[in-house]
Amino acid sequence: MVKRYNSEIIQELLSAEELTYHVEACALNKRESQKVIYNSFYGYAMAVCDRYTNNQEDAVEILNDGFLKIFREIHHYQPAYSDVVSSFKGWLRKIMVYTAIDHFRKNQKHKVLTDLDNVVYHVEAVNEDAIDKLSHEEIIRAIQELSPGYRTVLNLFIIDGLSHEEISKHLGISTGTSKSNLSKARRQLQKILFRYQQPEETKNAI
Repeated sequence: MVKRYNSEIIQELLSAEELTYHVEACALNKRESQKVIYNSFYGYAMAVCDRYTNNQEDAVEILNDGFLKIFREIHHYQPAYSDVVSSFKGWLRKIMVYTAIDHFRKNQKHKVLTDLDNVVYHVEAVNEDAIDKLSHEEIIRAIQELSPGYRTVLNLFIIDGLSHEEISKHLGISTGTSKSNLSKARRQLQKILFRYQQPEETKNAI
């Protein structure tokens, strides 16, 4: 089971001045500053990688590949807006998401997108109040239970805000397939969330 992290937690909170200093030092390949950036944003980055996988090994591989890209490209980085820390987090998040996409494509998991096209889910209605009672960890765990292709499309569209056109470009699928699999992902997720609402003794029967 993948260890989970609150996506808003930064393990070592850096001030804007400290972050700016270490970003500039990383651009000069200063190992100590690379270590500070890695440790400071590890939890935030892992929370992103965690959503795209269902096992520790893959999540760590994406995370480490993502940080390698960050340190390789950090000399090009410029804050997009005045909030220095939030701007850096947004840049880091984008790199982690695109690294997760690369990992997905490298393992050819996008084939799963069409493998399940004929699956039909008969799902009971999920009460919205009941969903509100689910913890953040339960919702993330439910997302992790999705098939790899469905999980990737759902993450990209709903959580990371990519359009179907962008998803189709990154995954090498049509926009129609992206839309179709998002719909199927929602139905599959609904079925999982419905199971989480059931009493413990009946969950295994669903």
